[in-house]
Amino acid sequence: MPFSTVLIANRGEIACRVIRTCRRLGIRTIAVYSDADADAQHARLADLAVPIGGSAPRDSYLRGDVIIAAALASGAQAIHPGYGFLSENADFADAVTAAGLVFIGPSGASMRKMGSKAGAKDLMAAANVPVVPGYTGEDQDAARLQREADRIGYPLMIKAAHGGGGKGMRIVRTSSEFAAALQSCQREAANAFGRDRVLLERYVETPRHIEIQIFGDRHGQVIHLGERECSAQRRYQKVIEESPSPFLTSETRAAMGAAAVAAGKAIDYVNAGTVEFIVGPAGDFYFMEINTRLQVEHPVTEMVTGLDLVEWQLRVAAGQTLPRASVAHEGHAIEVRLYAEDPDAGFLPGSGRIQRLRLPAQTDGVRIDSGVIEGDVVSVFYDPMIAKLIVHAADRPQALARLGDALAECRIEGPKSNIEFLEALIRHPKVIDASIDTGYLDRHLDQVLQTPPAPSSELLAAAAIACVLADRDAVHAEALDGAEPDSPWTLADSWRLGGAGHRLLVLREREQHHEVQLRSSQAQYQIQIGETLHEVRDACWVANRLSLRLDGQLLALRCQVDTTHVQLHDGQRRWRFERLPAFQFEGQLGREDSDRVKAPMPGRIVLLRVQVGDSVAEGDELMVMEAMKMELTLRAPRAGVVESLQAQAGDFVEADAVLIKLEPVT
Repeated sequence: MPFSTVLIANRGEIACRVIRTCRRLGIRTIAVYSDADADAQHARLADLAVPIGGSAPRDSYLRGDVIIAAALASGAQAIHPGYGFLSENADFADAVTAAGLVFIGPSGASMRKMGSKAGAKDLMAAANVPVVPGYTGEDQDAARLQREADRIGYPLMIKAAHGGGGKGMRIVRTSSEFAAALQSCQREAANAFGRDRVLLERYVETPRHIEIQIFGDRHGQVIHLGERECSAQRRYQKVIEESPSPFLTSETRAAMGAAAVAAGKAIDYVNAGTVEFIVGPAGDFYFMEINTRLQVEHPVTEMVTGLDLVEWQLRVAAGQTLPRASVAHEGHAIEVRLYAEDPDAGFLPGSGRIQRLRLPAQTDGVRIDSGVIEGDVVSVFYDPMIAKLIVHAADRPQALARLGDALAECRIEGPKSNIEFLEALIRHPKVIDASIDTGYLDRHLDQVLQTPPAPSSELLAAAAIACVLADRDAVHAEALDGAEPDSPWTLADSWRLGGAGHRLLVLREREQHHEVQLRSSQAQYQIQIGETLHEVRDACWVANRLSLRLDGQLLALRCQVDTTHVQLHDGQRRWRFERLPAFQFEGQLGREDSDRVKAPMPGRIVLLRVQVGDSVAEGDELMVMEAMKMELTLRAPRAGVVESLQAQAGDFVEADAVLIKLEPVT
């Protein structure tokens, strides 16, 4: 084996992924964890786990010296950086090597060539790799940048020169918008990457985002393992990743592969990396950047090639050579990421304890990469990803169908999730016919986030029957553990002395309450919902589906039910009902106080736009806060005058904390 002991300088699903590969290879693993991650899965999976500091990344996962000290003290031979945090930090890579350890990634010298997007573009142009016209100069004077932007023309993109992951990027469509966008981009870049240098480049309209997975070894060989298309994006964050690209012709695929290999050789690249290209509607492609690390979406490449890229990383880092034969590709793979976020609230990241987590079983065609289990906490300090769901099938239509089935099996309760958004997205015509471009979701998000229809009376009847069956099963299970398991009084078969039994169920879907009247006798039910009457017979469980004969028609619905909720899925969309007490007084819900601006989630205040006494109009920017690696702009809920500021720049605030008060309306 390449190493006997490896320390993983990361957290979450990538740390778990590396640990599992190392375990298969017989390699001992050491995890590091912060105060917030003391009970995290990666810490529990490793052979040894070492604390490295406070919950915030700067106090733990970004402390390279502490991580190296932990590796030396625990006998590690190598450090795997995962992705994010220190994975693209050239100084950290050099420090690992200087400490006598092996950095499982590219050299610091290669990273420095790619660490600046500006320098990378110049280098790629010299290597005859196509690049987008733009400005990459070191002169960052605002006036100079404005002149260069006007020269390049609009629309253009401002990008953090040392950034990645969609952070520090802005599209500017007119000259008058440039100054404000530049300030916001520089501020976000400084907060995320410690440097505020930007570059400018022409923005290609309706582009595709296609990246090539490359690998280099220590013997001068660089190869590519095919492409991944990541064109379905929201605010530069990838939403769907797939391989192969349904857009590329064989000629363009070959040309992009050759350009990616040339890019890798130009920087003497070693280990796993990704060369990202922007592709125009006519198939013209331009270099964007090289991510000098493993990508979050690497599993789709693994699914179509049958390779373990983490194992390749370990072997290449140990000096082994890459195979010289071409790598075969088979079928189609698609990945989506399950996030704790609220699509209905602008995809606001969520946090809190995962009360229920149900994910599909892993098979040859379905893979789950996750760093959490039911009961874990999604922390405000890190990315709110819960799991990656990857599917593989013989072709793209079958892969999309399999992805739909797998998503239907998912259930996340606690923080809100993006599951329903993903289910709607993969059924959208632009995804089905593979014509989506990188800006489509930002332009037409309302087409995906449509208000769902109200549940039909048939669905409400099925939900009520699911509750009845679940309660019956619970009574039966309790009886089996009791003193008289065979007693007729432990049966829940709807028998009533003198006639059929009556029951009232109250189900809430979103904000709507539904009363369901059940009249039951043996296994037959009459269900009254408003003026509509349904008859149900032969209701039972078939695997994870509810099977019932409703008004003479036999139906089967995916179903998950417990004492508090019932969830139904018909293969197209899900309905989630909360079970409420049959008789419960509910007071009138009050409206949100429009005189107060509250923090939508825990975070840090980075900028104040107003002072006490300022007059504001509805929608004006009041302050900017940073939470979960993104900036949130808080706006005035109405016109008024600022009465008080209850937070200052630099303050860390909790969710729902009052930040600004406006003078009351008179």
